[in-house]
Amino acid sequence: MGRLTTHVLDIAAGRPAPGMRIRLTALDSGTVLGEFTTNADGRLDAPALQGDAFQPGRYELLFMAGEYFRRIGTITGDGPDFIDEVPLRFGIRDASQHYHVPLLVSPWAYSTYRGS
Repeated sequence: MGRLTTHVLDIAAGRPAPGMRIRLTALDSGTVLGEFTTNADGRLDAPALQGDAFQPGRYELLFMAGEYFRRIGTITGDGPDFIDEVPLRFGIRDASQHYHVPLLVSPWAYSTYRGS
């Protein structure tokens, strides 16, 4: 059965990113489907979507990266952060597959890919 999972790696520190808040939105309806916080391994404790809720469509995972970097002290001082909220928009075409959407992030850059 298909599911949506994610994890976050803090590439500035070379470790998982625990305690990062993430919001999942269905873009076709604008409905917020869930709000999550990464665990000690930088992952969610359960899939963000699975079962009947896992449907084809367009989605967004919004990672609160700037908040995370300020909380752990990587970013200090006043003013806007270079990397703040990271929106990753993607499509689910086949609800029978596993969609894994990781985020590799630092205060200055980020990258993603469809994982396994």
